[in-house]
Amino acid sequence: MAANINPTVRRRRLGAELRRLRQDSGLTSTEAAVRLMVSQPKISLLENGRRAISPRDVRDLCAIYAVTDQQVIDSLMRMAKESGQQGWWHAYGDIPQSVYIGLEADAATLYAYEPMVIPGLLQTPAYAQAVIEETFPPLTADQAATLLRVRLRRQHRIYDPACPLRLWVVLDESVPRRVVGSPDIMREQLEHLNALSAEPHITVQVLPDTVGAHPGLSGQFSILKFAGSPETVVYVGRFTSDVYLEKPSDVQHYGVMYEQLQAQALSPHRSRAFITDAIKTYINAASRALTE
Repeated sequence: MAANINPTVRRRRLGAELRRLRQDSGLTSTEAAVRLMVSQPKISLLENGRRAISPRDVRDLCAIYAVTDQQVIDSLMRMAKESGQQGWWHAYGDIPQSVYIGLEADAATLYAYEPMVIPGLLQTPAYAQAVIEETFPPLTADQAATLLRVRLRRQHRIYDPACPLRLWVVLDESVPRRVVGSPDIMREQLEHLNALSAEPHITVQVLPDTVGAHPGLSGQFSILKFAGSPETVVYVGRFTSDVYLEKPSDVQHYGVMYEQLQAQALSPHRSRAFITDAIKTYINAASRALTE
């Protein structure tokens, strides 16, 4: 598969375009389903990018929607063919958050608010392993190892020399203070975090407890933007299911929330100083442990 082809994003963009064409034709999803001789839920799944669509289905839908521009039809059929291919993550089997991983792999910019842990893209192997082993349901050693490999493979996006992901993260103050794994793992993780935050395409801010109530109290969320596309997706992670929001009103709401979090958080410079102080506490704790 070509390196610039992301099946998840292509499928979603194709679905959005088919939805637009259906709406322009004046047909409801139920009417389109009847004419295509499929169920209405299938049309909804296709338009939401949650189900692969064949070039033949695209051709038939274009006929139903009275699309006559052959260039448009050919472009949509090409997207259908590409969206049927598999991304790198499929080689690891049925893994959690596969839809999100596909979006993350194609995103140009990612804004994330994390109230509990260091984001996966910025985790060290030891920290990531501790998170996987301590937060997931009971896993076999092979399952845990697979999840770790996937998480570390995702990090290629921020190291891509040709097109690194622009990453902006706001962390709750409790994140660097929460001991995940061990104090030594935390020291290593925070040193890694500070080193990455010095990169021009990565920004890390810490949201101090002193701000009181804030827009992030409802939990973790991410905003993904894509190059050459007006599409923006808000991802809200949950333990058993994930939520993807694309309505302009929802996207705007979360965008305003994130701007408020950025404004309330410490500056990037002061955030690095805060994290450095947290590193010192772990170093001091280790020194005391040796002398006791």
